[in-house]
Amino acid sequence: MRRSFKFLLRPTAKQTQALSAMLRDHCALYNAALQERRDAYRHVSRTTVRYGDQSAQLKDIRGFDPDQARWSFSSQQATLRWLDRAMRAFFRRVRAGRTPGHPRFRSAARFDTVEFPRDGDGCRWDSTPHDPVTCVRLQGVGHVRVHRHRPVRGRVKTVSVKREGNRWFVVLSCDDVPSAPLPPTDRQVGVDVGVTHFLTTSDGVHVANPRYLRATADRLADAQRTLARFGRVHRDRRSRRHRAAVAKVAALHGKVRRQRLDHAHKTALHLVRTADVIAHEALTVANMVRRPSPRPAGDGSFEPNRAAAKAGLNKAILDTGWRMFLGILAHKAACAGRELIPVNPADTSRTCPECRHTAKANRHGEDFRCVSCGHTGHADVVGARNIAHRAGLVLRDTTPVA
Repeated sequence: MRRSFKFLLRPTAKQTQALSAMLRDHCALYNAALQERRDAYRHVSRTTVRYGDQSAQLKDIRGFDPDQARWSFSSQQATLRWLDRAMRAFFRRVRAGRTPGHPRFRSAARFDTVEFPRDGDGCRWDSTPHDPVTCVRLQGVGHVRVHRHRPVRGRVKTVSVKREGNRWFVVLSCDDVPSAPLPPTDRQVGVDVGVTHFLTTSDGVHVANPRYLRATADRLADAQRTLARFGRVHRDRRSRRHRAAVAKVAALHGKVRRQRLDHAHKTALHLVRTADVIAHEALTVANMVRRPSPRPAGDGSFEPNRAAAKAGLNKAILDTGWRMFLGILAHKAACAGRELIPVNPADTSRTCPECRHTAKANRHGEDFRCVSCGHTGHADVVGARNIAHRAGLVLRDTTPVA
């Protein structure tokens, strides 16, 4: 298997400055390469600049600019490949008739990752093997301490340095990671995700929705108001207090993200430990949170389209983090040797699990009552049972697993 391991870096003050300079110089290289491509295509000759052309210029760029010469050649090639992938994706969307979205220039504040394509080329993981403290060596930075909270398995293939707020992380992509299958449980389960409850299993277990963003909404609103007040000042005159306001908003959003990620990991781990086969809804979250289209009234005005109510639902869906949870669940199921079955979620909470009658009138909020056979139950439990049925799972009557 191929897996990634993410560890917190503990750089010194001098190393932090070097890491920030590395991001700035790679950002400058990315923007210069993008500008070259744009200028070449706008020329009357319509010249197309490719990765090979720009990679061949790196030697001259490093000879002319000492700031670029101090960093790894391979990491700069990786930055140019990143731009090349973005440009190829842009032209692919153009040919498909989709919204193209041309690659944009990056500010230094929004360029947060540098990749080293191969361990040992500009970087070295566990660079001091005889030291009890793990370090990673980065060209131009030195040996940076790593808080390695778990062992690294497999062969380290690529090393990436990532900045998140005021923290620095190293991300290792490893090949040949051995799988660790869990013992069989002889249990199959269907899972229905929702907003009222984070998820509900086919044997009636509800997992509460923590709603981390709602819990932090008041503090986040205060911080954003403070940021907006300082943001009215011209960019060239922004002060230390403005930078502190930006950092506070970023810290609050970062905490919500980490809380949501922690909850998703723990919930997914519990599922793979207690079930051999897991069926879940195949959700397309991007379509579910799409804004409603405007409704022209014909006289220059617009009819009500319930956009405000849909915005509230979209916020609740995004706060729940369905897409992130299902991705984590897929990775953990693959590592544990469990089978994961995505099914079509259409009408799962409107279909009676006993007589299979489907009707909109079967559901009343969180309650389910079949208009055909009279079966009653919780709508989320009914949905989870139907998901398990569509996946072909054989459910057995058991005591709900806590």
